[in-house]
Amino acid sequence: MRETKKYANIEEELPKLPVVLLNTIQSDVLEIKKIDKTCEKFLKASSKIRELQDAYYVVYSKYIDKENHKYEKFIFLGEEGEELFDLSGLEIELYGLLACTNLCYTDEYKALTPQ
Repeated sequence: MRETKKYANIEEELPKLPVVLLNTIQSDVLEIKKIDKTCEKFLKASSKIRELQDAYYVVYSKYIDKENHKYEKFIFLGEEGEELFDLSGLEIELYGLLACTNLCYTDEYKALTPQ
């Protein structure tokens, strides 16, 4: 499945996404989600971590279980996919902070993914 691209429109939606992140997201090694800026958790976190206000997306590993998130680095991106900063799981918890993205799966990826 690694040769199958995951998202059809990621380069149009996030033109400043670094190539390394683009390739690892497209190969389904890393996941990308939009940050829900309206949730209470975001409002509390951004009052403590001011940089969050500029972030629109976060990239993380979908293969690391919740108990081990403290060892993970989350990469925060701007509106066009530009890399802004990273935080560890010790500094922020992603659960309840994420929303769906406006990225569309490719037909090939959908065919390989169990429903």
